[in-house]
Amino acid sequence: MKYLSLLLLLAASSAFAQPAPKPYGPLPTQGQLNWQETGMYCLIHWGPDTYTDKEWGYGDEDPKLVNPSNFDAMQIVGAAKAGGFKGIIVVAKHHDGFCLWPTKTTEHNISKSPYKNGKGDILREYREACDKMGMKMGVYCSPWDRNSALYGKPEYVTEVYRKQLKELYTNYGPLFITWHDGANGGDGYYGGAREVRKIERSTYYGWDETWGIARKLQPNAVIFGDVGPDIRWVGNERGQAGETSWATYTPHAPDAGKKPGNGYVKDYEGTEGHRDGEFWMPAECDVALRPGWFYHKRQDDSVKTPQKLLSLYYQSVGRGAALDLGLSPDRTGQLNTNDVQSLKQFGDVLRRTFALNLAKGATLTASNTRGNNKTKYGAASLLVDSRYTYWATDDKVKTPELVLDMHQPKTFNIIRLRENIKLGQRVEEVAVDAWQDGKWEEIAKATSIGGNRLIRLQNDVSASKVRLRITKSPVCIALSDFGLYKEAKLNDVAFLIDNSKPPKF
Repeated sequence: MKYLSLLLLLAASSAFAQPAPKPYGPLPTQGQLNWQETGMYCLIHWGPDTYTDKEWGYGDEDPKLVNPSNFDAMQIVGAAKAGGFKGIIVVAKHHDGFCLWPTKTTEHNISKSPYKNGKGDILREYREACDKMGMKMGVYCSPWDRNSALYGKPEYVTEVYRKQLKELYTNYGPLFITWHDGANGGDGYYGGAREVRKIERSTYYGWDETWGIARKLQPNAVIFGDVGPDIRWVGNERGQAGETSWATYTPHAPDAGKKPGNGYVKDYEGTEGHRDGEFWMPAECDVALRPGWFYHKRQDDSVKTPQKLLSLYYQSVGRGAALDLGLSPDRTGQLNTNDVQSLKQFGDVLRRTFALNLAKGATLTASNTRGNNKTKYGAASLLVDSRYTYWATDDKVKTPELVLDMHQPKTFNIIRLRENIKLGQRVEEVAVDAWQDGKWEEIAKATSIGGNRLIRLQNDVSASKVRLRITKSPVCIALSDFGLYKEAKLNDVAFLIDNSKPPKF
């Protein structure tokens, strides 16, 4: 009897000693994890183009044009926060070469404008506003400079561009992201030359060394660009990731596969990514709140509605990507009332929608639990407010099922799933059923999950029990969230929201 008891004890100990699942595929860095949790941020375009009514300045604009009557970083950052966004990216320098901070690298900067009698520093004002409001901040400094006489020569990279990055990364941190785009070379002022200058974008900027500046000075920041290396462009400016969206990607030539970022994102591939991608390089979905990135008065009545923003949210953040929404302050230095109102209404809907997880308090029954260790790997982890506690199965169990019993009918139309991406992106296909009229009825299917997957149902569903089926996965699962929500209506004011607390979307 003692021998049998000892065997049972050893078997139980062995089960509870089951190691964590092995990671699958490429894994995110801490910076990428932080970026995933950020979810939404805003890219703010304001400068000479605001006053010339252009999208791309030529580089010959007079700094005296930039003279806002009432620039208010708090108003701009506050409007973004009210919209549920957790950070901003300041366009510190656009293609026209005008710098919004008093740089030592060029005379074409804010100190040569009448703003604050030449003592202004727009970047400093944004930094202070972000600090006061608990918002993250990033910067974009355009590699292309249509003002600089040195552009196209090696000296521009070493004596202008890299020094500008060092100033920004040293004086305006901490930064959560450094942003780059693919506009490089073409016609410009170039110190009065007024000519076309072309460069080889894969080699001219010496990206390894240039990105090394961010790695050294802002080690927690991710680097975004059409060439990576941390976050890829989704391949469009519509704010939409693919229905299937992989966080992994392999850049194309030149030097594809050797290291992240040595290559390019093909537009049509960036939308979905690569299931077998060599690098963890999830997608950012950029889209402007207005038709243009810079302010144009004629577009005051063309601001995206809260309903449109909500749709974009499900097609970006809801597909494991991030939403980068372009904001464009006007010539006074503030956001237009129409922009502010749309952001506020959008943010209110998000806060109300995700304030209550209808699955809270439910009983969860899993078909399998890793090592039968319900304390560490049990399904109850799905209802814990954490992205990294998780339900896991035994290695051989790749298509488990889970029943969520709410004990009484509840009405929902949003399903949220998340994986513990510290172990990689694992699940490839899922299905969700609702208990209807004494039997299971399938109500939804989805493919990739990753850091976040929101399934928006076409109709409300009322059910007391919901079943999740993992229908395809190459390895055992590591699921961290299974939530049910009822989307709020724009005019729903049934309860108050505490806007002082950051929303948990």
